[in-house]
Amino acid sequence: MRGRNLLGELDTFLAGREHELIDFRRDLHMHPELAFAEYRTTQRIAERLTAAGLVPSVLPRGTGVICEVGSGDGPTVALRADIDALPVPDEKDVSYSSTVPGVCHACGHDVHTTILLGTSLFLAQQAEAGLLPGRVRLIFQPAEELPGGALEVMASGGISGVDRIFGLHCDPRLDVGKVGLKAGPITSACDKVSIRVSGPGGHTARPHLTADLVFALAKILTELPAALSRRVDPRSSLSLVWGRVEAGSVANAIPDDGIAEGTVRCLDETAWHAAPDMIKTLLESVASAYGVEAEMDYVRGVPPVVNDEVSVQMLAEAAEGVLGEDSAVPTEQSLGGEDFGWYLESIPGAFARLGTRTPGSTLLADIHQGTFDVDESAIGAGVRFMAATALTALWEGRRPSAAAEPLMALNLDN
Repeated sequence: MRGRNLLGELDTFLAGREHELIDFRRDLHMHPELAFAEYRTTQRIAERLTAAGLVPSVLPRGTGVICEVGSGDGPTVALRADIDALPVPDEKDVSYSSTVPGVCHACGHDVHTTILLGTSLFLAQQAEAGLLPGRVRLIFQPAEELPGGALEVMASGGISGVDRIFGLHCDPRLDVGKVGLKAGPITSACDKVSIRVSGPGGHTARPHLTADLVFALAKILTELPAALSRRVDPRSSLSLVWGRVEAGSVANAIPDDGIAEGTVRCLDETAWHAAPDMIKTLLESVASAYGVEAEMDYVRGVPPVVNDEVSVQMLAEAAEGVLGEDSAVPTEQSLGGEDFGWYLESIPGAFARLGTRTPGSTLLADIHQGTFDVDESAIGAGVRFMAATALTALWEGRRPSAAAEPLMALNLDN
């Protein structure tokens, strides 16, 4: 790495590729595909990687791509991008708006995919020139929004032999050229819970002769979240929030069944693992007090993304080397879910937030909205950042004492 002008190499590469990458992103944006249905997206990625002399492999279900760049006995670093869209109508008045009714890239996955593609093309050039000190595994992952795509990648051996993994996500509240970093948890765990309550039913005039199911359901709705807050460390922020409740059809009849559905979110990995058994115990206690039966269906979503401190430092070094000294900024933990957390339960790595807001803008936009869009200069910034991250991790991984000693700043630009 010493003696190389990485920034200059990236500038030269992007000068000839940036328009192509923007066109690629717009094509994906016009043709969004939902989780595990990303067939066209997968084909476009595979075709472009093949044209660059790489050998992409499509995942067994037919969507998602894994491709390796480089060779030799050095470390292996993985870079991941998610490729699926959301069931949200596109509300933007732009030339590249979605052509699929009710579906759009409202979360920036088209940008993530394009950045990883650009990074792939740059790293392929580096490997051809003998400048890649190891292997980089490119993971174009399906179905992050479902979620489930990360588990599909892992079941297919996608992170087997990988020493460290990195990913990023668009952040419309950060300016282009900035990356948000945080060691430790950066997202929340997110699960779904469904509770079905049953009883004999009866007349509202005689609740004492039956089980008052609606009253019991109401107590479950209020007491479970309250009791949870007293059973875990408040710093874990374990929360149960209901989104759907249904019971009965007429005013004067006590129904014989009812249902409540909601989400469980948690900032702490230990509390997340304990949540299902804790909620089940509390549910049985409340239900028995009112003479009803309660069944719970608890669906694991994603664990929190817990960034490895050494990996975060690598991200910071990479950002400062190719985006500027003040490019790496602190970011807060989010209550949103992200299935990148599954990878980090198995191997070290880190997840970053990439600024996509036009510098100087005061717009407070958010993701998962039909109006979501990015300043497309973020694509070039993302390619610089991810390419430098891969090279930083590869060179640090070659040092025998890298895990035991503080990281030394890498000379990325002279």
